[in-house]
Amino acid sequence: MDFKHVSVLLDETIEGLNIDPDGIYFDGTLGGGGHSHEILKRLTGKGVLIGVDQDGDAIEAASERLKEFDGKFQLVRSNYSEIETILSDLKISKIDGIVLDLGVSSYQIDNLERGFSYKEDAPLDMRMDQRQLLNAADVVNGYTEEQLIAMLRDYGEERYARRIAQAIVEGRKDKPIATTQELSDIVKASVPKKYQIAKGHPAKKTFQAIRIEVNNELNILRQTLDKMIEHLNPGGRICVITFHSLEDRIVKLNFRNNENPCTCPPDF
Repeated sequence: MDFKHVSVLLDETIEGLNIDPDGIYFDGTLGGGGHSHEILKRLTGKGVLIGVDQDGDAIEAASERLKEFDGKFQLVRSNYSEIETILSDLKISKIDGIVLDLGVSSYQIDNLERGFSYKEDAPLDMRMDQRQLLNAADVVNGYTEEQLIAMLRDYGEERYARRIAQAIVEGRKDKPIATTQELSDIVKASVPKKYQIAKGHPAKKTFQAIRIEVNNELNILRQTLDKMIEHLNPGGRICVITFHSLEDRIVKLNFRNNENPCTCPPDF
């Protein structure tokens, strides 16, 4: 299966980066290489692009897509949270721009073996980095009811978190919940019919919450933004594309705090 992913807000991101042709740029969510390709088209001379992704399929696909720019980019299979180590290994201290396109890619959703989709039956997985041990089946079958409630409430903003958690615990008594279809059916049976009609597929928020938990997405984002900003040259830019309110709040709060790092007392 080809790694295809439409780069969202591509023009807006490139404009926001205000690219210096001789600058150094860091794409922390490389994916299929869409944003990186547009950055590389604008780099000349000393310009360098560092592309990072924890998904081996993404690294392979981007290597092929970007090969026309051979010598102007470095691809690293890692998580963007490792930016300090990545830059140190490349003997780079400061960079001019950073891109993060958060969330799951269309390739990962469409590739059934990855277990991200609630619309098709597949093994429960949801790992963005298939080298890691924790997967969705471990979460669904191993977390306590209270842990499941907290996860669904905090990461899925799920109104019926308690009902769904109770149904999961009940459903796994006889045998482990092993597939996306099994989980989807359990969630669907837990949610009132009128809610399903009004809010779309009832398992959407549950799958989002589990995916975030498996990949530790929000904690990584929260803990890494400051480190990224510290590595920017004066005038450097960071562009972050978010897809739900949880990510959005983390990014906006961080940017606001960095814009106003301290508050002077009224009588100062």
